[in-house]
Amino acid sequence: MTKLTIGAEGALASRRARWAALAIFFVMSTHAAAQPADEPAAPEQEVAIEPVAGDEAIAERIGRILEATGWYRNVGVAVDEGIVFLDGVAGSQDQRTWARDLAARTEGTVAVVNRIEVREEVNWDFAPALLETEALARRIAVALPLIALAVLILPFAWWLSSAIASLMRRVLAPRVEQEFLRNVIARAIAVPVLLLGVYLMLQVAGLTGLAVSLLGGAGVIGIVLGFAFRDIAENFLASLVLSIRRPFRQGDVISVAGFEGVVQTMNTRSTILVTIDGNHAQIPNATVFKSTILNYTAAPARRVTAEVGIGYDASIDDTQRLIAEVLRDHDAILNEPPPMVLVDALGAATVNLKAHFWIDGRTLSPHRVRSSALRLIKRALVEHGVSMPDEAREVIFPQGVPIVRLDEMPPNEVPAPGAAAVPGKPEARTAEPSTEASSAEGGLGNEISELPQDIADATIPEAASGNLLAGDSREH
Repeated sequence: MTKLTIGAEGALASRRARWAALAIFFVMSTHAAAQPADEPAAPEQEVAIEPVAGDEAIAERIGRILEATGWYRNVGVAVDEGIVFLDGVAGSQDQRTWARDLAARTEGTVAVVNRIEVREEVNWDFAPALLETEALARRIAVALPLIALAVLILPFAWWLSSAIASLMRRVLAPRVEQEFLRNVIARAIAVPVLLLGVYLMLQVAGLTGLAVSLLGGAGVIGIVLGFAFRDIAENFLASLVLSIRRPFRQGDVISVAGFEGVVQTMNTRSTILVTIDGNHAQIPNATVFKSTILNYTAAPARRVTAEVGIGYDASIDDTQRLIAEVLRDHDAILNEPPPMVLVDALGAATVNLKAHFWIDGRTLSPHRVRSSALRLIKRALVEHGVSMPDEAREVIFPQGVPIVRLDEMPPNEVPAPGAAAVPGKPEARTAEPSTEASSAEGGLGNEISELPQDIADATIPEAASGNLLAGDSREH
């Protein structure tokens, strides 16, 4: 039978181990709240029952090493039962951590309590800065040939793009009439050449990442600017399309977006009209492009309509021939196509007729010619006894209506046919002037051509930025 006997030395060692464990637990629990986050929560190595090195030897070894580094001031190392207590001042957090790691890896160390303070001091040593400056100078010297080549590439790319743009303008001059379109096409071809030069410059200089980032950033910036300046871009593209399609020219009389007038100029943002009222209307090119455009100058002939109402007792056929004859005899009305007189509707008291005729819209005013035609038609109808009654309506005479017999009136007071019979009043005049244009109508010329010259020549700041219709006026 084998008995396990524990001697005095074994009992002493066992008691020392238990006391060491209790001491470690007490120290760890006491300093847990005060320790930095980089302190270990447990020993990095197993606690030996029989210490290999004594406490004094451990303290002496760690102290000599810390003093040898020259990083620490007021160094103090104390060891109790393998627990190392470090005191002193370090210049940085890395030095403090290094001291802790040193003590933890020292043979015989059970745990480390790091009480070293960090006090960063101002370092007036310029040696690191000089070393970095020297390294930078060496890198610049190595890259200097590449930088010189990159600096030469950019001006060459700029010159090449300008030369290509000038060449394209000369090539397109006989094919594209408008200078604006020639500039847009030339720049569209020259800009990629310049961008390629910038990309090559960055590549040669060793800035490949910057070149890629620049290209990607240019795309992103283009999208952002496109949303931010959407209206400006829309008007610019509309002006480009209008310059290509040319639905009107400078000096044309057009109607667009509720405005009617003569085209004065068109820039990259808007089209400017001089209205009949003498106002300058600036219409955005996007609105012009999306709207219906009526160009009255593109074709010289313009149809005008005049409405006339005659009585039911009148002959429609005879009245149509009479009105057509008046229109054919009018010098301002074209004979081809010939005038037409059509029955439009049967009204409450009249038969409504519409007379359609054509005039030269470039030189004549449709409003004035219509006024002249209606005046002459009314004169002819009165002369031929064609009635033109008013619409039926109720008329109240509070004092009654006096009745006068015609056979009882003197011969000089008998009213003419169509005139009101009012006792004591002279005969009413029904004849109209036979001239085609009366003084009140002011002639038959186009109102646009009679605008004051100072209105047509008025200076608009925005129009001075460039007229896209310059040199593209229509001959009148």
